[in-house]
Amino acid sequence: MTDSQVTGTAGVASVEQIRAAFPALERTHARGPVGYFDAPGGTQVPAVVAEAVSEQLLRHNANAHWAYDTSRELDEMLAGSRAALADFLGGAEDEIVLGPNMTTLTFHVARALGRTWNRGDEIVVTELDHQANISPWKDLEAERGVAVRTVPLAPETGDLDWEALESAISPRTRLLAVTAASNALGTIVDMDRVRGLARSVGALLFVDAVHFAPHERIDVRRLGCDFLVCSPYKFYGPHVGVLWGREELLREVLPPKLAPAPDTAPERWETGTLNHEGIAGAGAAVDFIASLASGTSRAGRLDTVYAELSRRGEELLSRLWSGLEGAPGVRLYGPPPGRPRTPTLSLTIEGSSPEGAASRLSSEWGLFLSHGNFYASLVTERLGVEPAGLLRAGCAVYTSVEEVDRLVEAVGEIARPTL
Repeated sequence: MTDSQVTGTAGVASVEQIRAAFPALERTHARGPVGYFDAPGGTQVPAVVAEAVSEQLLRHNANAHWAYDTSRELDEMLAGSRAALADFLGGAEDEIVLGPNMTTLTFHVARALGRTWNRGDEIVVTELDHQANISPWKDLEAERGVAVRTVPLAPETGDLDWEALESAISPRTRLLAVTAASNALGTIVDMDRVRGLARSVGALLFVDAVHFAPHERIDVRRLGCDFLVCSPYKFYGPHVGVLWGREELLREVLPPKLAPAPDTAPERWETGTLNHEGIAGAGAAVDFIASLASGTSRAGRLDTVYAELSRRGEELLSRLWSGLEGAPGVRLYGPPPGRPRTPTLSLTIEGSSPEGAASRLSSEWGLFLSHGNFYASLVTERLGVEPAGLLRAGCAVYTSVEEVDRLVEAVGEIARPTL
């Protein structure tokens, strides 16, 4: 497979066409263009998204709900971005809550739900999750006296220990908090199975879709969750956070709020002045993804694009995995190709720390990879790789076959024993 062959199906833009939209990809290194494999920590941004941010700041800068033109234009932008994000998640516009980041929104939901729980109630979290979907719930142990039960991951598969999860669920469970995809291992969790367990005891289901959103289509109705969070900066947008919540929950649960703030959903869940320019960029990021395919409705184009991006991601991951698995001293983590996973691969190299390897890959090959625990610290603890953590390579919509091959060659050189 070559980059010229990655032209997609159903009219989805080719990798070459997509790469032309990202100014960051013009950056060069001594060996040629920089290869950005840091997407799981934050993707590069297409020019149209940056233009939307700039346009909001330079042409429509105001605060909301006032009786003059720039304020009305801001209101229109907020409504437009909410509509785009509703299409992106499969929800309704009045179910889209905007905030500074996923972590803050999760703390906010935890505090609001915690008001309804008492000593003896239980919350179930998992070791596979980012700490942003663990710590907010753990805090309720001290604040409300609830018990938090932590489900281990199975190191040999990179998946949840399903027997342990089944055992953790009980009639006392009030909420199950789980990731849709691991940002450290790439594992895609069986959400049908998770939903069934939560529903069997009448528990709420809170889904962290931050790592899932760039790679697979989200449909909150099909997922059957109660809350879902994601971060546009992981899917080619700015640093803001998005929360989807079932309309009746957003209406019935009382979140912490200022007295004069709106008392209707979704605004009652939004604290303080929002990052208007970031929200403009978030809506533009959804429109950018949808623009990669032809079609009439935005939701339909997103369906088409994600089907193709999922296929391309599988091919890139398979190429990366097969190129690295035979390298001496290289250990790969997470599910192998063929199992549900994202194109994100973590590894260690014998004789080289993750930070040292990342530094060499950057300085010698112009390849940008992240290292550490990625705030999924229970994963790295369970794998026994603390404190150094893992070296992580993540493919994005703009990742080329040439970049994958260059990474395989570079890791092979680092791992090759010195004679």
